[in-house]
Amino acid sequence: MGWPRGRGDRLILWLICAVFAPALLAFAAPQAVDSEGHQWWQHAVFYEIYPRSYADTNEDGIGDLNGITSKLDYLEQLGVDAIWISPCFPSPQVDFGYDVSDYENIDPMYGTLADFDRLAAEAKKRNIRIILDFVINHTSDRHPWFIDSRSSREAAHRNWYIYRDGKGPGQPPNNWQSTFGHSAWQFDPKTDQYYYHYFYMQQPDLNWRNAQVKSAMFDVSRWWYKRGVAGFRLDAVDTLFEDPALRDNPILPGTNKYGDPNMEDKYNKKLPEVHQVLRGLRQVADEYQAVLIGEAYTENIDELRQYYGTHNNELQMPMDFMFMKVDKLSAPEFRKQIAAVDTAGGWPVYVLGNHDNPRSYVRYGDGQHDEAIAKLMAALYLTLRGTPIMYYGEEIGMTNNDPQRKEDVKDPIGITGWPQEKGRDGERTPMQWSSTINAGFSRARPWLPVPDSYKTHNVATELAQNDSVLQFYRKILALRHQNPALLDGEYIPLKQDDPSILSYLRKYKDQTVLVVLNMSSEPHKSSFDLRPQGLPSAKAKTLVTANGAEAGPDLSHLSLEAFAIYIAEILPGEVQ
Repeated sequence: MGWPRGRGDRLILWLICAVFAPALLAFAAPQAVDSEGHQWWQHAVFYEIYPRSYADTNEDGIGDLNGITSKLDYLEQLGVDAIWISPCFPSPQVDFGYDVSDYENIDPMYGTLADFDRLAAEAKKRNIRIILDFVINHTSDRHPWFIDSRSSREAAHRNWYIYRDGKGPGQPPNNWQSTFGHSAWQFDPKTDQYYYHYFYMQQPDLNWRNAQVKSAMFDVSRWWYKRGVAGFRLDAVDTLFEDPALRDNPILPGTNKYGDPNMEDKYNKKLPEVHQVLRGLRQVADEYQAVLIGEAYTENIDELRQYYGTHNNELQMPMDFMFMKVDKLSAPEFRKQIAAVDTAGGWPVYVLGNHDNPRSYVRYGDGQHDEAIAKLMAALYLTLRGTPIMYYGEEIGMTNNDPQRKEDVKDPIGITGWPQEKGRDGERTPMQWSSTINAGFSRARPWLPVPDSYKTHNVATELAQNDSVLQFYRKILALRHQNPALLDGEYIPLKQDDPSILSYLRKYKDQTVLVVLNMSSEPHKSSFDLRPQGLPSAKAKTLVTANGAEAGPDLSHLSLEAFAIYIAEILPGEVQ
């Protein structure tokens, strides 16, 4: 049927559209909040994928976007709601994608924009959102902007980066150091000036004081939002601005792992102007009901609070790395950190590991109870009030596979800092899908070797075992999605003087869940009187247990073996 052509028909069509278009748009648009005002990302489980290492479909030894697409059913069944993909843009791969040469394309090693569109479409069918890693502090030195900037001092993009004269012949502008070792200034002989790079010299810092840079980067985010991206993880937000006066940083005692003097990054990190940019990026994100996750390493809760914004108008999800840096099984330490972030004024974000830190299986394992501890840590960060971000392979107990020889190192950090710094290759090894060759990742030689543990710790094997780490993750994630108290309930700590047992309630309306975690290698007996929490004569209905936990229905006798997990629904009367 054709469009109406007469004036009267056009008027009727206009009236129909005027009346019904708002309803149609509301139906088509994704919902920003549920009926009770909860944002979609507050109920989501995020999952970081390092694309080089997830699944290889073209058999070149490097993972690709089609590989991620092929595993969406696995991710859906696991209980993942959003996947954060580490940089997959065109890049010379000096820093494995964190040196971007084109923000609006896909690196050929990972596929094409058509492959990305297919991934996004297939993910949408499974209610999985796509989060991209947005490198906003710097570009690659192969980016057209930088290539133009170094062509002359009068180049159109010259002020898009930070160029300065040296103090004298062979002397950089100041004493600032790269976080990857040595001076943060690189001399450019063509224009006889130094350019600034907080990371590698192939990663020149953008000049965020230039309004053109800000506009261009905001437009990049819009470009991807229009393509279906649901948000960004913002890389290295602490380092966006530098002191215009280029004052020297204070020198501290001792030397770092690269042999450089220790230094306080006072004038080139965490400057107040960072928050202006975050508010601008948030305004753009809000136009598309998108979420911003921030890589912000903070020393204390007051610093973390700043990244939410005074009016919760900056990052919705600044990652709490202080939680991840509790590198020991300590009930008091975790209790302290959880309580602090729970009262920070924003929505907590919990991370156990990522592509820059040794895997949690290594950091918390004791070599004897590693499986039990992996389950314990899952029970912890997946039952707290907040949004968890998983790292691929955490759910199967993947371990580090650190290089043993310098000639095997791929990460430039390890090459520069060996042997004190071995780099980050160990936590970036291929995902272990099966016990077949190369852990089922690829029939070609993988870009990084898989550890021998793949023979027992892989998806196929663990799916066939009822008590595996993977099966526990699936169980706890299913519970999390189904239980309103775990999704939205307040966090109420219990027995705050207990040195071994971490316990708390999650309470929402008339639903209450009790979580008890034995963070000790010794068995413990415990009991709970919940009358102070308004639960007289409470009864317990067991939901999940692991590692040897037993309890009576009235919680008067709770027996916990080493690293035991006990999760129960608290009922006001008899167990139904």
